[in-house]
Amino acid sequence: MIDDVDSAVAEIRRRSSHAPAVGVVLGSGLGAFADAIEEPVEIPYGDIPGWPVATALGHAGALVLGSLAGVPIAAMKGRAHLYEGLPAPRVVFGIRVLGRLGVDTLVLTNACGAIDTSFSPGELVAISDHLNLQGTSPLVGPNEDALGPRFPDMTNAYDPTLRADARAAAARIGLELREGVYAAWLGPAFETPAEIRMLRALGADLVGMSTVPEVLAARHMGIRCLALSCVTNMAAGILPEPLDADHVLRVGGQAAGALTDLLRELVPTLTA
Repeated sequence: MIDDVDSAVAEIRRRSSHAPAVGVVLGSGLGAFADAIEEPVEIPYGDIPGWPVATALGHAGALVLGSLAGVPIAAMKGRAHLYEGLPAPRVVFGIRVLGRLGVDTLVLTNACGAIDTSFSPGELVAISDHLNLQGTSPLVGPNEDALGPRFPDMTNAYDPTLRADARAAAARIGLELREGVYAAWLGPAFETPAEIRMLRALGADLVGMSTVPEVLAARHMGIRCLALSCVTNMAAGILPEPLDADHVLRVGGQAAGALTDLLRELVPTLTA
């Protein structure tokens, strides 16, 4: 695996001289932030050796390198998911490439359903902790010592300082940024009402199908993580209406402006 990652790093460095310190992963319908990157170099995932091509709805499938307010940045426009049939190490391939490129702070975004009924569609929520209910981890198997230790600590998987920075940035632009626990579901089917009741009993406030494998891989490499969820719908059984992917993309697109504003305010503070 490490040889594949380093081959990808070599190709990216051949095509761009940018040395990113901050990485951003853009989830379903949230890719508009990449348009704010200055002096961008965009590389389709298909042009990077070993990088899985994005097949999920609303995921463009390209790496954008550049800067934002002087901070060198790399943005992933779309991600791989376990539900696409990929093994967990392939799902986090891009995260490991970012780490080998020099990224030490990672901001992940996703679209999610709200289990906590105090959250509303279109709201941005900072993840404070997670429940991994996907049945696997990218760390299963022989440990890649060049990437990190066998048993990484996940006590502060979602960095408290970064969360405070995000709340402060949100306040400066007039946004309220609350926090919640994110449950990672395998998918690709949406959850049943009974499963949502189970997740609520377990302590979950939000539910989605991404992010957790990436955080596991990033923390294994010692990368600090912040994750921002865009609530696109209430979870199954809360409202008397069906769930569908088009709705998720539509609400995600509507919230993209607020997310871009927040990241513009936040990212310049992350390497201070």
